[in-house]
Amino acid sequence: MDRRAIEELRALAAEDDALAARAGALLELDATVREVRERAEALETFFAGYDDAERRARAAIESADAEVARRRVEVAEAEAALAAERDEDRKELARRLAERHPGRDGRILAGEVEMRLAVIHDPATAGWGAWGTRSSVSVTAVEVGEPASAQELVRRYLAAFGPAGVKDVQAWSGLTRLGEVVDSMRAELRHHRDPHGRDLVDLADAPLPDPGTPAPARLLPAFDNALLGHADRTRIIADEDRKRVMPGRALVRPTFLVDGWVHGSWELSGGRLLLTPFRPLADADRGDLEAEARRLLPFVGAERVTFTA
Repeated sequence: MDRRAIEELRALAAEDDALAARAGALLELDATVREVRERAEALETFFAGYDDAERRARAAIESADAEVARRRVEVAEAEAALAAERDEDRKELARRLAERHPGRDGRILAGEVEMRLAVIHDPATAGWGAWGTRSSVSVTAVEVGEPASAQELVRRYLAAFGPAGVKDVQAWSGLTRLGEVVDSMRAELRHHRDPHGRDLVDLADAPLPDPGTPAPARLLPAFDNALLGHADRTRIIADEDRKRVMPGRALVRPTFLVDGWVHGSWELSGGRLLLTPFRPLADADRGDLEAEARRLLPFVGAERVTFTA
């Protein structure tokens, strides 16, 4: 029944309450039907747009997959090119790769090759304070054997940083779930507990110095693994000093140790090796540190040692 007929029925039945109520209910039903129809049309429009968006998303994914596949081919070819030449400077490698892959940035391809391929840099890349992306540095592809097992990784880590816990190995390596690996090696490892009761392991034949063994003054380079090799770094650097050594942006500044603890940082500037203590040093410690810094002068190409405080 259309709306006009309902209105006429309602007018004729104005004096009849029952008919009037029924006409009112029909009007409400008609309004509901129209609202449902409008919503259905809106949903149909929405899902039509959704289908279109889904098609575009699938096309984008397919395009991205194709680009990844293309990039893998380019990188594989770049690795093969470097492996064939064996020894080539970065600039020439980038130029050759750009010629082989028009429209691509050869420097980016060359950089990806260095990250994916086992290469050796020439000595120029090891200049103190000058490491980075020098284009004149030559890189040489080297043959590598089969990847080491997780057990061998643990052994090599402990040889450098033991005694240590599972979390330490994981923090250093970036791997997870090494607890089962270490458990499988329990029979071959020596076991300890730290002052907090946590389990530590070490190689069975690794030397363990007496706790009273003196730790001489030492200067550590930036990003030294002595600072980064453990999850709990309070064994070598106090929490209040960490922000001064690791200020952000993935930086880890050069530091010096006194009695095995980080007591300050150092840097090279204008032919000087600058030492910056984080707190006052005893005269004997200051003297030992200066002697160690002087011993390092020829190696870093500086002329004199200077304390900034």
